Amino acid sequence: MVSAPALAQTTTTDDTNIGQSPQEAAAKAATAAGETPPAAQPGGDIVVTGTRIVRPNVTAAAPITSVTSADIRAQAAVNVEDVLNRLPQVAPDAQQTYNDSDGRQRIKLRSLGFERTLVLIDGKRLGTQNGQDTGIIPTTLLERVDVLTGGASSVYGSDAVAGVVNFVLKKDFEGLQLDANYNFYNHNNKDTVVSPLARAAGFPSPRGWTNDGGRADLTLTAGHGFFDDKVHVSGFVNYKNTDEIALTSRSNAGCYLTQLQLNGPLSCGLTPSSSTSGLITPQSGPNAGAQLVNNPNGTRTFVPFGAGQGNASNYFSGYAYQRPSERVNAGGFVTAELAPEAELYASGLWFRDKSYTNYPTIASGTVNVSCANPFLSASQATAIGCGVAGATSVPVSLAYRLGEMNDRPDTFVNTGVRLTGGVRGKVGDAWTYDVGGVYARNHQDYIPSFRTPGNLQNAVNVGGTAANPVCASGAAGCVPFDIFSAGNTNPALINYLFTTGTSQTTGTLYDVLANVSGDLGKYGITSPFAEQGVAIALGTEYRKDTLKSTADASYRSALGGTDSYLSQDVWEANAEVQVPLIEHKPFVELAQVNGGYRLSKYSSNPSTFNTWKIEGIYAPVKDITFRASFNKAQRAPTVVEIRQATNIDFAAGGAGTFNDFCAPTPIPGPNGVTYGAPLASREVCRATGLSDALYGSTSLLCSNGTTPNGTAACTVRSGGFTADPETAYTQTYGLVLKPRFVRGLVFSVDRYRIKIDNSLGYNDYSYYTDGCLRSGGDQFFCQGIVRNANGTLFSNAANNPTTGFIRQGTSNYYTSIARGYDFQAQYPMELGSAGRIDWSFNGSLTTFAGGQDSPVQPERNCAGYYGNGCGQLIPKWSHGLRATYTTEGRGFSASFNWRYVGSLTNADNSGDPAIGGTAARARTSYYRVAPANYFDLALNFAIAKQFSLRLIANNLLDKAAPIVPDSYNISLARGNTIPQRYDSLGRNIAIGTTINF
Repeated sequence: MVSAPALAQTTTTDDTNIGQSPQEAAAKAATAAGETPPAAQPGGDIVVTGTRIVRPNVTAAAPITSVTSADIRAQAAVNVEDVLNRLPQVAPDAQQTYNDSDGRQRIKLRSLGFERTLVLIDGKRLGTQNGQDTGIIPTTLLERVDVLTGGASSVYGSDAVAGVVNFVLKKDFEGLQLDANYNFYNHNNKDTVVSPLARAAGFPSPRGWTNDGGRADLTLTAGHGFFDDKVHVSGFVNYKNTDEIALTSRSNAGCYLTQLQLNGPLSCGLTPSSSTSGLITPQSGPNAGAQLVNNPNGTRTFVPFGAGQGNASNYFSGYAYQRPSERVNAGGFVTAELAPEAELYASGLWFRDKSYTNYPTIASGTVNVSCANPFLSASQATAIGCGVAGATSVPVSLAYRLGEMNDRPDTFVNTGVRLTGGVRGKVGDAWTYDVGGVYARNHQDYIPSFRTPGNLQNAVNVGGTAANPVCASGAAGCVPFDIFSAGNTNPALINYLFTTGTSQTTGTLYDVLANVSGDLGKYGITSPFAEQGVAIALGTEYRKDTLKSTADASYRSALGGTDSYLSQDVWEANAEVQVPLIEHKPFVELAQVNGGYRLSKYSSNPSTFNTWKIEGIYAPVKDITFRASFNKAQRAPTVVEIRQATNIDFAAGGAGTFNDFCAPTPIPGPNGVTYGAPLASREVCRATGLSDALYGSTSLLCSNGTTPNGTAACTVRSGGFTADPETAYTQTYGLVLKPRFVRGLVFSVDRYRIKIDNSLGYNDYSYYTDGCLRSGGDQFFCQGIVRNANGTLFSNAANNPTTGFIRQGTSNYYTSIARGYDFQAQYPMELGSAGRIDWSFNGSLTTFAGGQDSPVQPERNCAGYYGNGCGQLIPKWSHGLRATYTTEGRGFSASFNWRYVGSLTNADNSGDPAIGGTAARARTSYYRVAPANYFDLALNFAIAKQFSLRLIANNLLDKAAPIVPDSYNISLARGNTIPQRYDSLGRNIAIGTTINF
């Protein structure tokens, strides 16, 4: 059993050209048409992604998008992420440009989350849903990537809600081949709206051309057949290295752009504020609350702090626009034909990826300073409050950045291994079988840098003399910290103040499955109006997912947490049937129905649940095919979701961030704090269980760390939910056109509708507080605010209370919805002796992306919008159109690609109150990202049968990234743009070669 439409692998020039070979073009066209290309295996039996039925001719009822190896070579992709980000059906990710990334690459179809997208390699699971990392897959070994969108749970498992991504690898390689690829960014920095703001703040903003961000990718592949090719062995080793691109190397990211007020001016964000000269804020005395900075001229005096003073540090200057990383992949494949009825197979993949994320080295916190500190001048002592009678020490708030070149990295080391093995074959003419398994292990070492608890106060508490300072505490290894002079970058001090710890997370998958497929037509079970017989597939599967999390003592003492071991067992059985009803009759070229059913039992849930599919295909003539598919899936929570739902944890999570909205509103003023009316109405507060008598009572006030409200912080309780399976219904309706009068043209359009009921998701406490307030007292939200008998939201975690908190965690909420249309087209244009042009098109129109928070709330449609909880970042329309010209002898090819990314608008300007689009919130500036057109060019020269050269330019016109203020709130990126959607680093130039020995 092999995945199809797969082709035989060879080491001919066809396999190294950028231009698609005729076989590749035919395979891709067949995929778009929902058909299978010519079979690659003896006997003519193949398996299509989306079904486990094996037969010579299969027509797919569900739409499949396929990316061929020629497409991958034409874009010089070095990561799977690069390949999939161009598909409109995939929610793009940006792990290379996302500073908070952990280095793992995951896939999210339809922006429905990676937990709902099942990832396969050659038809079998990649790994666990929580721990999988597609970084284990080298792009040079990809034969094809099939993307089946819209539900395949009855075939592959309950977690295939949004669809399946199947990576088909080259396994039957013969010979020795070297693939080398190097690419870099070539960008012309021009002044943007960010540039003058950055320079005014004292930060540089580059101008002119830059060449940076080199990425090297090298793969050696070897394979050979033995014993008349009855035994075939192949293997590969791959090395990739990525150079860092600093955030400040692009003119659109000279500083973090923020808009503090609606329609207000733009400014450079200085929060968290710090200075390389040392920012000191006295907490007492005549200058209490004033922000002071050590004078850089060395006079030990203070000057005011602020962007206009030029002494603020750019907090994000050490962030990476492209994270540095190094990766090694290796693997091998072996097949052994024991008999016509039995073939043993095995494969192994291994990888190690190491990447870094820089964070500022800032010594910050409130410390007590001795007035006898030898570094303290007389004027500085007076300024921080030491002149007050009787003062021997004073508290100050410190934010000292110990040099922007001394930022310390968080390190992520991801390793993984995936082993498969089994036996497959044919029994007679009617039956095929495959019995095998997968073992996958993904391990991550997270090594963050953090301040050593207590060491800052020890270092600041200086005694002795300025010439011979000592730590007054006498703590072992303590290094005195002179916080009263500018430019302190003492390496010994940094090493004393900061340390590292290690957290380790390991996810494992044990997967054993057996599948049989039979063509019952061999036994005469055939419709009287059809030629093909009824086909069936039966399967059973056992899976065990585990996730183990540990950390060393250093990590735990600084960052907390507890070790955990999570596991879940799954038992499943499935059946499929394909019934051709009518074939090759007047007005009915093909009428077929398909069905599938899967029964699942998860150890985390007492119930057994089922998934199913019903599909239909009707072709009145060969030129036109109608197809439809209906799927029901019930996805059980992953082990992480179960823990997030059930594990109860209390914290003063709201301290410093919120107050009880039924308490009076604190209003800080020059004469102290006064109190206004509560934010919520009496009716809303009544919905939270508060009596009218306590409405607006000061007894409800929560301490927020800055104003003297209450004596305790509002409590947040995580967990305590029951995470039930979510239920998804997926519908697709499609039309495929293959007009005989335009030979080779294939066009398809498919409508998809996905609705997930009882949807699983993580919501923090603001989901309940904001929802209750915004809805006017909807119990769906207000029930998350659980009051004590006296109305307060304080509780003592040690007593495991059942009241006095706001809930957060993973739970079942209402619905998630995705709707739209997919368009595909393929057309080979034969030019005779001049060669040929292959056209391919893939577009998607998203009509709905969002959901509904409760039965009484309106549906939230975020298609084409961002902000206000619209985090999908899905344009209404996007497409890719590629034209590839190939000479008759395939000695040269040129491939031109047009990528279109539709506009995105701030939800404030949507005109839809459900996503905050009210007149009062409408923005007049920076509320829309215009559509983007990107053009790519790839040239391939087949210099000899054994050697080809590729020259590629992505984003050929060096289109600059769009400017988006407050980008972190939108895209989790600090580069003032949306790197997931838009090319943010400029033109990418690549040179590659393939050499066969």
